[in-house]
Amino acid sequence: MKRIVTIQDISCFGKCSLTEALPILSAMGLETAVIPTAVLSTHTGGFQNYTFRDLTDDIPDILAHWQSLQLQFDAIYTGYLGSVRQIQLMLDCIEKFRGPETKVIIDPVMGDNGVKYAGFPNAFEDEMAKLCKQADIIVPNLTEASMLLHRPYPKDYTETQIWETLKQLTETLGCPVAVLTGIQFDPAHHGAVAYDSRTGSKYSAFREHIDDPYVHGTGDIFASVLAGAVTKGASLQEALNLAVNFTTDCIAATQPERKKYWYGVHFEQCLGELTSWHPSDQKGGVV
Repeated sequence: MKRIVTIQDISCFGKCSLTEALPILSAMGLETAVIPTAVLSTHTGGFQNYTFRDLTDDIPDILAHWQSLQLQFDAIYTGYLGSVRQIQLMLDCIEKFRGPETKVIIDPVMGDNGVKYAGFPNAFEDEMAKLCKQADIIVPNLTEASMLLHRPYPKDYTETQIWETLKQLTETLGCPVAVLTGIQFDPAHHGAVAYDSRTGSKYSAFREHIDDPYVHGTGDIFASVLAGAVTKGASLQEALNLAVNFTTDCIAATQPERKKYWYGVHFEQCLGELTSWHPSDQKGGVV
């Protein structure tokens, strides 16, 4: 059995971050270790008066204990990191636990829809760029890609511009593979694209666009499925296909009860897709 560690916050209620990553990765047949970076009573997308407890001071002791146990991981996957110090701790984590075959997947959670999330200092994206340099795969949305490249967020874009953005991410950050999520080349379809700088290969996966403004946590779902698929040996194209299809199915499954469940999507109803999934023998685009 493959082993992955995922590092991100956990909301006691609501569907995002570890609340999604842990069941998704476990359903994919991976032994999943976690390092929670913070505990919130709810996620911050629409809830008021939520509680927040920072767990930064606990992380060094967790890493030290794991090191004393000589733990090894097939993959290291980071999500929301709330401070520069947490980024520095993740650099330490990668240095300590990265083996010759360990995959490092970084979801540089910093913003969406052209807006930076509240609470990050001005230079946070520069520190996140240092972490992305250590990644095998980065999984930003277009807002985060723009922040990492220090360029304005494009409300409109062409297919050529998107491929150029992917190439610039790999060149600027030094990571071999970049994935862009939440991409639309036409109004009817939504998906993700990827670029492998080692081969110059381009990959894409799209499904029908579902017009739903309340898709909290879908970026975390996508990144978790992609990380799980890559950890299990899937090709980049196969991992993209699985992540796009699963995320879209989760959004579709929520539509009959969307008004009641405005704070997330019904990923639980779709987990069977992951428990029955196995990577194919095709090795094109292996990360």
